[in-house]
Amino acid sequence: MKMFSARFFFILLMIPVLVVSAAEDCSGDSGYDGRDRVEASKFKAIAAIGILVAGILGVFFPNIGKKFPMFRTDSNMFFLVKAFAAGVILATGFIHVLPDAFETLGSPCLPEKPWSKFPFPAFVAMVAALCTMMVDLFATSYFRKAQLDNKPKPVDEESPAQPHAQVPIHTHATHGHAHGSVEPYSGSDLTRRRVISLVLEIGIIVHSIIIGISLGASVDVDTIKPLLIALTFHQLFEGMGLGGCIAEAQYAARATILMAIFFCFTTPIGIAIGFGISGIYNENSPTALIVEGLLNSTSAGILIYMALVDLIAADFMSDRLQRNLKLQIGANISLLLGAGLMSLLAIWA
Repeated sequence: MKMFSARFFFILLMIPVLVVSAAEDCSGDSGYDGRDRVEASKFKAIAAIGILVAGILGVFFPNIGKKFPMFRTDSNMFFLVKAFAAGVILATGFIHVLPDAFETLGSPCLPEKPWSKFPFPAFVAMVAALCTMMVDLFATSYFRKAQLDNKPKPVDEESPAQPHAQVPIHTHATHGHAHGSVEPYSGSDLTRRRVISLVLEIGIIVHSIIIGISLGASVDVDTIKPLLIALTFHQLFEGMGLGGCIAEAQYAARATILMAIFFCFTTPIGIAIGFGISGIYNENSPTALIVEGLLNSTSAGILIYMALVDLIAADFMSDRLQRNLKLQIGANISLLLGAGLMSLLAIWA
């Protein structure tokens, strides 16, 4: 199923790029000498490696965990890991990305009109969330219809005269653990989970490339040092969230690895790009501020929608959770823990 066409949404993120004049105090002259840049380069290299390793560990953890009964996608432990990851993604949108968008588009280097006269970050985030919902809806609907059209109609061979008689169907009750390692979702459920994983990855990738470029272009060692540790944990937690969605989508090994590579290498590649343009890049230029602010706003809208609707609401309102009080308590604790730890990282990142 060729669902990677959903990446067209990323193209839409690049449309609202405006060019305006800069304020006099926004020249971008860093004032750092060559030794500062050499020292900063060392920490950037360490950051790129650390973030790459953390991303690999995070995104592959849920998929490797499928080999162990405790971490199967139908286990309570995996459910708790998903709740933790949902809290991480929600905090990423609200605490990390959206405030950055407000700060960027509220910069004094941008003209007061229109940027200070209208809450563009909140508006763009709202539009992005609504667009994500539409992509979510139409993509899921399209692939469900395609599956129904290609699916042969079931026939009851034992009693052909009774077209409405009960026939064996694939349900969790009849085939709950037939294959041992993975819960076999129905076709429509599987389609839904694959759409979720793709849209979530788009939101994370947009956010990650901005982080990477900003870190790579920085020459302030005092800024890079705390970011190194904070972004490493940031990547680990986000990887767990995305990895859980990919594991539930039950992709083939090749597709799973491809999606993981996209996630793991996005921030390091952004760091490399930022490092390459650090000599000419002016983070306070109007164009850079507008592009970064609008992309961050869009990413925030995607992440907040995905966390609240596709991750938290879908799992917390499920029959499985409603029938298990211990799992309810554990899931809520995991959710708050994930959101709390990710929010705490905002002190340094």
